[in-house]
Amino acid sequence: MTVYGFHASHEQVPPADLLAAAVRAEEAGFGAAMCSDHFSPWSVRQGESGFAWSWLGSALQATDRIPFGVVNAPGQRYHPAIVAQAVGTLAAMYPGRFWAALGSGEASNEHITGDRWPRKDVRNARLRECVDVIRALLRGEEVSHDGLVTVDRARLWTLPETVPPLIGAACSEATAAWCADWADGLITVNAPHERLRRIVDAYRSAGGAGRLHLQVHLSWDPDPDTALAVAHDQWRTNVHGPPVSWDLDTAELFDQVSEHVAPERVAEAVNVSADLGQHAAWLQEYADLGFDTVMLHHVGREQSAFVDAFGEKVLPRLDAAPAGPVRAEDVR
Repeated sequence: MTVYGFHASHEQVPPADLLAAAVRAEEAGFGAAMCSDHFSPWSVRQGESGFAWSWLGSALQATDRIPFGVVNAPGQRYHPAIVAQAVGTLAAMYPGRFWAALGSGEASNEHITGDRWPRKDVRNARLRECVDVIRALLRGEEVSHDGLVTVDRARLWTLPETVPPLIGAACSEATAAWCADWADGLITVNAPHERLRRIVDAYRSAGGAGRLHLQVHLSWDPDPDTALAVAHDQWRTNVHGPPVSWDLDTAELFDQVSEHVAPERVAEAVNVSADLGQHAAWLQEYADLGFDTVMLHHVGREQSAFVDAFGEKVLPRLDAAPAGPVRAEDVR
């Protein structure tokens, strides 16, 4: 059975409204939630970017049972010891209800430090150092490290009873295979089915264990023209894959390079339909590919109608697993 969750997009929705949407999603039957962790939105039109970690504490407190995750990029904007402290505190307060996915990041969020934006291979090497530091700290070790990141005698004094899952974030086969060596699971974003199969196969073939997570971008409205217009307005800056999505460093630049993206092009990256049955069929196809958790991201800024409609008409059509505790697999 697959868990179907709610994706909270900080780039698009004010944090108080996003909190209300997460609570509403749990009440509507969504079995999990996750959020982004951005300093900048993808577009000036999106217009928001709340601080994920403040919001997560409120969201876990405001809900009763669903687990939450966050996609984080340690190493530049965040020191890995601070990420470990944040992960450890939330996992101690809400055991079995928190996980973190770790990735190499995007310049649009990380350039604010004023440090040089590294090449992808350097970012991966830096991320691996951060993963090792975070895991050691969560085990209660004192850590000193000199490399692409520097740590001096760091120790976490508040530890969770059980270390939460640290998931690998990947959008390519190469990164998925690389994550298999350290991750407790994998998360990727919706793409053509054959590409998703290759990403999953690359992770599993390299020895990757744990749950497979998928973030699905979708747009729904009872009016099909509105559904497409919302997707085009809010998500046309996100049709550009790497390295564009990695290396552009402002919302204004994303808007400039997306000025002439047609609505039909957006519909290749976002599941757009007014038909709730079609959305249910698409979600079932992702489950059939082997994804254990599918996180639904309605790309519109207004979330209530989406949450209510999918809770009432879509989730009951699926073989959905209930909310349950999240645990790290013993993969190392």
